[in-house]
Amino acid sequence: MLNPLTDGVSSEIYRVDDGDVPFVVKRALPKLRVRDEWIADVARNRYERMYIEYVSQFLPQAVPRLLPGPHDRGYFAMEYLGPEFTSWKKLLLGGEAHREHALRAGAILGAIHARSAGDAEVAVRFDTTGNFMQLRIEPYLLTTGRRHPDLRAIFEAEAKRLASTHMCLVHGDFSPKNIMISPSRFVLLDCEVAWYGDPAFDLAFLLTHLLLKGLHHAPRHIGLEEMTRGFWRRYLEAAGDSIDPVALESRTARLLPMLLLARIDGKSPVEYLTRPGQAAFVRRFAQPAIQAFSSSLADLVQRWFAGLGQLEAIA
Repeated sequence: MLNPLTDGVSSEIYRVDDGDVPFVVKRALPKLRVRDEWIADVARNRYERMYIEYVSQFLPQAVPRLLPGPHDRGYFAMEYLGPEFTSWKKLLLGGEAHREHALRAGAILGAIHARSAGDAEVAVRFDTTGNFMQLRIEPYLLTTGRRHPDLRAIFEAEAKRLASTHMCLVHGDFSPKNIMISPSRFVLLDCEVAWYGDPAFDLAFLLTHLLLKGLHHAPRHIGLEEMTRGFWRRYLEAAGDSIDPVALESRTARLLPMLLLARIDGKSPVEYLTRPGQAAFVRRFAQPAIQAFSSSLADLVQRWFAGLGQLEAIA
């Protein structure tokens, strides 16, 4: 028996009940389920499996267990994560902001980036810039740039820089919706955007979601500012000397306001910012931050949450 598990935009995911132990089958879609036209190569399914195989070598509990099956068929099977698991996104939207979750995320991401940094073999296996262009650079950076003509040149320059940076294995969709948490495990999912590229993308992508969750709850504070700082510090500890922290912070700080704006005006806007004034708040913050670049993440985070603190309840 097949039971659909999610209404995700990029893949079909089914729970399969055939015998005593259920499992999951995932198949990539050629056209993503969003308002705009968004086509992507289904070969990304193979790279997702490869990412899981790679990370399982040193962090086996941080990825789902793969099941035997054919390769390069556009789908693969993996373990079913039972009811003891909850998505980090669901917890955050429900107001449960636990600092230890941010620390765990930073530790896992830092370990993956450090392990793969400068590895020529991994760089060849995940030479997927074309895939990353379809799934991230075009829908997030280039589309948002076209919709903000005064910022277009900046977005295009960043897109070019990002596509030409190859330092370590990047998840590409490192966000709370793709992290499942149980009392004993912290599991990464949906790594179909896997790419040997710039670690700043994973960092800015996750920080974008934490900042936007802060806006979702504003004017109520649930501890997300402390979580963002804890995530960044723990990541740096785990990454060690494998990546230059000063240069990494500068690139992350450049990407962060661009991705904030992209989650409002790109091809994949977040669905939970529905109250009047929320999108406008993001634009008021992101547009000048993109133009007057600050290389300090601490400065960006402080200004974002200070702005939230000044908000009155958005009706």
